[in-house]
Amino acid sequence: MNLYFPPTYRLGLTAGAHSARHIRRIVRSLLQEWGMPELSDAVELGVTELVANVVRHVPDRRCVLLVSRQTAGVRVELTDGCAQQPVMGGELCPDAEGGRGLVLLDAVVDKWGVCRASGGGKTVWFEATRY
Repeated sequence: MNLYFPPTYRLGLTAGAHSARHIRRIVRSLLQEWGMPELSDAVELGVTELVANVVRHVPDRRCVLLVSRQTAGVRVELTDGCAQQPVMGGELCPDAEGGRGLVLLDAVVDKWGVCRASGGGKTVWFEATRY
């Protein structure tokens, strides 16, 4: 059975403890269907970090995931209703429980950023491209 995966996938959810695992499966399937399985590791790690930040920092945990196929790769956006901007930590303590998410994101994707979302909140996005 050949399923059609459109060039953009949108999912609204309330993030919980197991959300990242389910989203990784979705992203893996999208990338496979779009002929970009080599991007799976980076994109799966990226969405895991973004969802973890929603679970940890967004009071109502509601967010919208948008995954868009591009000519050379994929763009992922995660929008939530919390206006607090994420901050990439400076010096990381080896025993710290958190603070590594954006550092990891920066290491595995080609570019990322944060912008204000319409109606308040923010969108954290990243792009992963094929080399």
